[in-house]
Amino acid sequence: MSNPIIEVKNIYKSYGQLPVLKGVNMSVNKGEVISIVGSSGAGKSTLMHIIGTLDQADKGEVFIDNKELSSLKGKSLADFRNKHIGFVFQFHQLLPEFTALENVLMPAWIAGENDAEATKRAQALLERMGLSNRAAHKPSELSGGEQQRVAIARALINNPAIILADEPSGNLDSTNAAQLHQLFFELRKEMNQTFVIVTHNNELADMADRKLTIKDGII
Repeated sequence: MSNPIIEVKNIYKSYGQLPVLKGVNMSVNKGEVISIVGSSGAGKSTLMHIIGTLDQADKGEVFIDNKELSSLKGKSLADFRNKHIGFVFQFHQLLPEFTALENVLMPAWIAGENDAEATKRAQALLERMGLSNRAAHKPSELSGGEQQRVAIARALINNPAIILADEPSGNLDSTNAAQLHQLFFELRKEMNQTFVIVTHNNELADMADRKLTIKDGII
């Protein structure tokens, strides 16, 4: 019997009069890499934001690690998100005034972690990303590929159950994109991380264990 780490049950979401998700169901097992594809406006990012607790469904349930998310509010929701979910966005969302190391540390600081331990972990993650020598650099001094690897290290710092990646290679050239895609699978192997990746990149989508297509508001 498989034990899904993510379960999405009958999710509906509209914006005004526009229905975007019309009863989405999906489950993802621990250590799986899932890609979600579909045309622009199909609701891929909306679904991702609902799973990531950044947005709320009009109807339906989302379970992460057997926890039903609508039962969480305010600070307890923010705490849950910080500990259990790592995010990687297309435009990496690094804070420009902080160094690579400080950016990676941000979620650990928010969680109130011991600074010395968190720093050790952040340095190890940057080393794993091949960025040890860039730790003191600010985002503006890093290439696009380096910035995205910093963002992945940041997503991993609290050792979350799942990583949600929204168009993670959308802003990268083909060489950096290919390296990034490879990295996801290496991390899964090393850390048994679960990845849900929204992408327009067919190569990445086809590498996943399963490829889900959103069309007409359902999978």
